[in-house]
Amino acid sequence: MRPSRRAPDELRAVSLERGVVKYAEGSCLVKFGDTHVLVTATLEERLPPWLKGQGRGWVTAEYGMLPRATLERTRREAAAGKQNGRTVEIQRLIGRSLRTIVDLQALGERQITVDCDVLQADGGTRTASITGAWVALADCLAWMKTRNMLKGNVMRDNVAAISCGIYNGTPVLDLDYAEDSEAETDANFVMTGDGRIVEVQGTAEKTPFSQDEFLALMALAQKGVARLVELQKMAVA
Repeated sequence: MRPSRRAPDELRAVSLERGVVKYAEGSCLVKFGDTHVLVTATLEERLPPWLKGQGRGWVTAEYGMLPRATLERTRREAAAGKQNGRTVEIQRLIGRSLRTIVDLQALGERQITVDCDVLQADGGTRTASITGAWVALADCLAWMKTRNMLKGNVMRDNVAAISCGIYNGTPVLDLDYAEDSEAETDANFVMTGDGRIVEVQGTAEKTPFSQDEFLALMALAQKGVARLVELQKMAVA
């Protein structure tokens, strides 16, 4: 039995609330159970120096956790003077994931920065961030289209992410913190709307996992991402 009493293939309650920030070109408050992330998408008429003159745009991401997003207060990274390795890894993952489904040539010489701020963490902050980031990015692109700033379709597909793991010997979907902290194996799957894989992160925390167990996790992830993509499409419809 899972601590949450969910079925092995059951997601937490997921919500995607659009337009929650007045000034951002796109925004989404994403909730995976008790994990809540505020995502904003900001359009900037500038590019990194290494991209200038290439006729294409860029999508990048930043990620952070508020001090009391967790059970005990964590020190602000600004106070420490640098980001920690986990933060850098996650924000690079978010940026990579979004760029796989964006036509950067069609975006033009502009940059969209997606900020993911974790308000409350209960496992799966990176997967919630990616899933909500797609919604915020979609709204930013829609904002641009209404102002005739884009020609053609910039967004080629959906992208969403979900965690899976082996908990008490059973493959389960969408781990909360109680499961994640005790899981024998945990993994994160990032996939497109048509089921292609963007990235897989899998780690044996206690016991190495078999190929059959990995395939079981992937099957769960495919089901979970398909449901998240449905929710994304409903959110922006």
